[in-house]
Amino acid sequence: MKKIALITGITGQDGSYLAELLLKKKYEVHGLIRRSSIIKTDRINHLFNNKEIFNKKLFLHYGDMTDDLSIFSIISKIKPDEIYNLAAQSHVKVSFELPLYTSNADALGILRILEAVKSLNYKTKIYQASTSELYGQTGNTKTITEKTPFNPVSPYAVAKLYSYEMIKTYRMGYGIFACNGILFNHESPRRGETFVTRKITLGLSNYIKNGKSFELGNLDTYRDWGHARDYVEGMWKMLQLKKPDDFILATNKSISIREFLKKCFKYLNIEVIYNNKKSGEEIRDKSNNKLIIKTNTRLLRPNEVPFLKGSYAKAKKILKWEPKTSIEQLIKEMLDKDLDK
Repeated sequence: MKKIALITGITGQDGSYLAELLLKKKYEVHGLIRRSSIIKTDRINHLFNNKEIFNKKLFLHYGDMTDDLSIFSIISKIKPDEIYNLAAQSHVKVSFELPLYTSNADALGILRILEAVKSLNYKTKIYQASTSELYGQTGNTKTITEKTPFNPVSPYAVAKLYSYEMIKTYRMGYGIFACNGILFNHESPRRGETFVTRKITLGLSNYIKNGKSFELGNLDTYRDWGHARDYVEGMWKMLQLKKPDDFILATNKSISIREFLKKCFKYLNIEVIYNNKKSGEEIRDKSNNKLIIKTNTRLLRPNEVPFLKGSYAKAKKILKWEPKTSIEQLIKEMLDKDLDK
């Protein structure tokens, strides 16, 4: 029989790639979207506008992760075999400005799903999108594994820690098949424009086309960056196991934002000059001395996480998963898309 999947956050980066993957695997895919005056479906428009797919293989439902009744009614209606909870307020800096909403959506959202599945007595398998931000300020540059202690330092990370523990609690307490995927930074041309990698590729594309400069925050934080397209396959593999478990998906490599920029400049054949000033660091085009990037303290987080690098050893051993896309391939794909845009 055809499997039925529900994806919350289907209009996001991960949701769109996951929808494509599940449709290729002959799933009937249902997506949760929030009602607003402007419906943003651009990441799934190629599916939404396909008459062979929309309302035949792909179905969209209005709902909200902060609304108990809408979550319960959608799950009871479609009776999903698998639920992928990708919906969240996922911007770390914004979580400091909207801590209550972040907690309601990111922490209590998965609890609403777990309670619905428990109350309906469904055998639904649940994937919870967790985050490397759980580890926070680890205090070193060691590779993080599933055994590394958590130390969240943002409202977003704290909310995600609650959801992580709820998955484990309902798994042990009620026998619900539920997995946490602790995903380290994953990017793509579909990444939101407020996230640093996309700010960089969009900003550099705008500089090349229009000569406009842009601002960034801390250039010396290190992150483990992979491609979202690779990571959604790992999500799916988790729910195909006989027994639920929690896994890190990462690349086992970490580079700074400064190094990410250097790789972008190399691909674009731009030579730059770095200048330190009281107002912030400047990066200028060596060929014409035009300003490309300026740092701004306004863009810094109240609590910064200086270094993150994850090990995917457990996922490779049990899930037979590993990242396929190099950081150079990722940068090329993002820049090519934004330059074209």
